[in-house]
Amino acid sequence: MTNKALQRFLSLHDFEKAAKALLPAPLYAYVSGAVEDEESIGANRSAFRNYAFRPNVLVDVSQVDTSMTLFGVKYSTPVGVAPMGIAAMTSYRGDIALALAARRAGAMCIMSGSSLIGLEEVMAAAPGTWFQAYLPGQQQQIDALIQRVQHAGVEVLVLTVDTPVAANRENNLRAGFSTPLRPSVALAWQGVTHPRWLWGTFAKTLLRHGMPHFENNYATRGAPIVSSNVLRDFSDRGHLDWEHVARVRKMWKGPLVIKGILNVADLARAKNIGADAIIVSNHGGRQLDGSVAPLLVLPEMIEAAGDFPVMIDSGIRRGTDVLKAMALGARAAWIGRPFNYAATVGGEAGVSHALELIKQEIKRDMGLLGVASVAAIARHHLCSSR
Repeated sequence: MTNKALQRFLSLHDFEKAAKALLPAPLYAYVSGAVEDEESIGANRSAFRNYAFRPNVLVDVSQVDTSMTLFGVKYSTPVGVAPMGIAAMTSYRGDIALALAARRAGAMCIMSGSSLIGLEEVMAAAPGTWFQAYLPGQQQQIDALIQRVQHAGVEVLVLTVDTPVAANRENNLRAGFSTPLRPSVALAWQGVTHPRWLWGTFAKTLLRHGMPHFENNYATRGAPIVSSNVLRDFSDRGHLDWEHVARVRKMWKGPLVIKGILNVADLARAKNIGADAIIVSNHGGRQLDGSVAPLLVLPEMIEAAGDFPVMIDSGIRRGTDVLKAMALGARAAWIGRPFNYAATVGGEAGVSHALELIKQEIKRDMGLLGVASVAAIARHHLCSSR
């Protein structure tokens, strides 16, 4: 899609409708859906309505700076691209498109451990991309994976810790999506009736790169996406505990971020174990249904954290959402699904346009709030709207 064609997309919301039309129904369900009754995904969005702004007026906002610094790196915006699994199935070479767009925008990006492109290839294309790991089930496998990540040149390691068992994603099954992906007449029909995806993503991937594999669960190449071994690879995490994270901390020399924390006790454990930051997250409503919206627990997490960096994801869609999270104390905010949709619609150019949209929203909203820098956003700019 040309840059001119992308101009009709005016917000992150606009990409979803277009992506839904382009993607086979099972893939759209995988990206868009949550679990069971989808209470958490709805709560994530509604939580932002608990707060309203109290702007300052007659403040010089002729020059607004949206940049922020984390782990010694200056980023152009406090928004990052959250990790999203199997992104290479929803857009051609999706992990690279996401990482490249973020790098060129000066934004943060986390590559998913459930990705279908080798992390070495992504790091070569977009150095500075963070990597999210799902720890394997055996200590020897964990050690080997961390060594691989180090050798690939990853600078920031993110451990996602809220997936001890497989979530109950009924919507995926109803739509025909499963892991492993099971070929069927219905799935074939979805491909035929979505030709742009069929030829531009799936067939192109098969012809140029072969059957997609889960490339980054282990130190070695994982199972193909159609293999029954995928179930084994994703199910052996129930026994993992903080001792495993402590060992990773000893091995990993760079910044270590723990993602998926929703209570103060676990924040304290992350700090005590030597983590460098956490991401308050309920996995976008994709794990435990009914889990609290991260924004609602953010104030108590910030109070307990002190100078320890706390970031947030789940439900963020607008610049105003980002500013509310930062006013409560978050250092950065992460967005997932909309950037996936943007890659589906326009590849790297689509993601670049989406990043620019949210950056400009943040800049405009900062001006209207009466703050000229990210550091100036504070709790007094908010009041309860309930």
